[in-house]
Amino acid sequence: MAVTVPDVVREKALVAGAHDWLRDLPTMIASLEHEWEMEIGATYDCATEALVAAVIVGGSEPAVLKLCVPRETAAARREVLALEAVEGRGAVRLLRSDVERGALLLERLGPSMHDVGLLLSERHRILCRLAAAFQQPARSLDLPTGREKADWLEAYVVRSWDELDRPCTTGAVEHAVACARSRAAAHDDERALLVHGDVHEWNALQRGDDWALVDPDGLVAEPEYDLGIIMREDPVELMCGDPRDRSRRLAAMTDLDETAIWEWGVVERVATGLLAARIGMQPVGGQMLEAADLIAERA
Repeated sequence: MAVTVPDVVREKALVAGAHDWLRDLPTMIASLEHEWEMEIGATYDCATEALVAAVIVGGSEPAVLKLCVPRETAAARREVLALEAVEGRGAVRLLRSDVERGALLLERLGPSMHDVGLLLSERHRILCRLAAAFQQPARSLDLPTGREKADWLEAYVVRSWDELDRPCTTGAVEHAVACARSRAAAHDDERALLVHGDVHEWNALQRGDDWALVDPDGLVAEPEYDLGIIMREDPVELMCGDPRDRSRRLAAMTDLDETAIWEWGVVERVATGLLAARIGMQPVGGQMLEAADLIAERA
């Protein structure tokens, strides 16, 4: 079987050392086709985190097969736990899974918010609503906490900045580290919820007349974390005015803490910009780092 792996997914697999996974994909897919009684179709070129393909189950039911790139963060297990917990509230429905192979069978949704081309303000309104629908008491889920995520982001930023020959300013890195430490210190188990962890326009797909989130990271963190992802995105538009206006608007829409939203946005912007630089996801990676440089100058 010929398997078309998107370039970004292939690069992420190579960075993760998942050479065997790339080699064995055809065999894995053939095995899953037989076990789950499905027929595989075309792969989605827009996927960035996994190999994603359209499938038909049982001869008639459209669905989507997602095969996660193996990573030490056990992304597939976290995604399955999160989707099982929310049961389709604000998110795609999980039909079947095999965590050992990083395989998820999901309901098939429509185009992404990015493809539909909604105005920025409308996107933010819908994304905030979906994030709130997704978030819920964690019920002792075995998932990373906001404190652990902040610590990981700090370490990732410092390490990657050096490995990539310092593609943004020292000030941007220091600002991101300070914000990560602030959010780690602020973590409160009593207030923490199950959050999606990657709420943006590419991860919001049409479901009939509404929308649903896909690709949850699965964290137990303060609800402001999800809005920090919205802060991270659209760096060009963010810098057209006062970037803090966005965090103020998001806080007003959700009745959440503006400082927490802002700080999560700062560290996520630098971390994602560095990741994008590593895997060649441009121009957005460079735009995020340019925005981070300018924001750090004003801090």
